[in-house]
Amino acid sequence: MSEYVIIVAGGKGLRMGADIPKQFLPIGGRPVLMRTIERFRAYSSSLRIILVLPQAQQDYWHQLCRQYEFDVDYQLTNGGETRFHSVQNGLALIPDDADGVVGVHDGVRPFPAIEVIHRCYETVRTAKAVIPVIPVVESVRRLLHDELSSKGEPVTATSVSVDRSDYRLVQTPQVFDIQLLKAANRQPYRDTFTDDASVVESYGQAITLVEGNRENIKITTPFDLQIAEALIRPSTTA
Repeated sequence: MSEYVIIVAGGKGLRMGADIPKQFLPIGGRPVLMRTIERFRAYSSSLRIILVLPQAQQDYWHQLCRQYEFDVDYQLTNGGETRFHSVQNGLALIPDDADGVVGVHDGVRPFPAIEVIHRCYETVRTAKAVIPVIPVVESVRRLLHDELSSKGEPVTATSVSVDRSDYRLVQTPQVFDIQLLKAANRQPYRDTFTDDASVVESYGQAITLVEGNRENIKITTPFDLQIAEALIRPSTTA
């Protein structure tokens, strides 16, 4: 049974405020995206890695690969209009008759624990659709109407407290039976497709949750980058 991972790296870094896309920013002296790919290679030397990257970013990525002597084997394809379409492009590189499982992972999540990756890929062999999640540790309120400010000033909003134990934060890799994910991605695109699990769930497949790891952050802001530097520090100074 073959194992694949599609690593989607299409961010423009707008929230990061940087001159280059966030997946290319260095943490511990090495680009985020390289660390992400290396984590999956560490999980398995036989895992087939597919990288989805906007065509306009590919020349710069190749420059980085030469600069950092990055030689992990992978296949490259172009990003799409949305994440949904980018995953479709990645799936197109997997044979239509392939028997196995495929994960989809955010290129800017460089810290999935190896044991979490293993747990996802093992569980999916019987569960068909698996995602890693972590508990919500802060109090949560549900807004009854949209009345939030983006400028930081105090706002009075009608809201209700909810039981945080009923909720989980979703991470990647999200791992699926290959044929299931291919079939689900033949659906017409919808705005409600926020991740691959939502695509598969809309196709009628139940999703199995497994324990993730809190360090598996998605780097989208300068503060996230500071956290990533702190997480990488022990391994760079050991």
